[in-house]
Amino acid sequence: MSDIILECTNLSRTFKQGKLRVEVLKNLNLKIRNSELVAIVGASGSGKSTLLHLLGGLDAPSTGTINIAGKDILKMSERRLSRFRNEKIGFVYQFHHLLPEFDALENICMPLWIQGFDKNKAKERAAKLLDKIGLLERKDHRPAELSGGERQRIAIARALITKPDIILADEPTGNLDNKTADKVFDLILELNKASGTAMIVVTHDKELAGRMDKILELKDKTLYV
Repeated sequence: MSDIILECTNLSRTFKQGKLRVEVLKNLNLKIRNSELVAIVGASGSGKSTLLHLLGGLDAPSTGTINIAGKDILKMSERRLSRFRNEKIGFVYQFHHLLPEFDALENICMPLWIQGFDKNKAKERAAKLLDKIGLLERKDHRPAELSGGERQRIAIARALITKPDIILADEPTGNLDNKTADKVFDLILELNKASGTAMIVVTHDKELAGRMDKILELKDKTLYV
């Protein structure tokens, strides 16, 4: 069995702006192995977020293929792709996107509840994750009652609750001060070792990127080691 969890080939993305065609990515190739931690760096506007949206099935490329866990996501129906994303891919963003009307435990449970998971079993799994990230005592607090670092840790736990094959993180520490960012990134590394989930992290922080297994730079519309 292949240890490649994600592979894309000849990936291109072109946008139309009026009569203009703007090429953001061109013939990009990428392979990610099981448990691998990969940082993607690059100048602002180089296409990093566009790439993550393509890899996560949130947007479709102009050309190319994307395979995750051996499945061609571009051949899936929208319904199948939505379920596949929920089961196989975790997302973490610069802004936590927690639901304000739900507490920390419920926010983490949400991806499982969408799957139709038993509510109590989901809460048990979420409580274990909360304990692992040191926030079990905050389980009943809503996002507005949590600090920025706590909210981001909850967002990471939510991404891991379904035990996905890969997590896509877009500037996950971008809104945090340096000390809190270090703690959150320590958590990412710790959970990676514990869960074996591969991660692609877009970051502008070269120090944080240096702690990953591999650094790729996005420039001139493609990736360079």
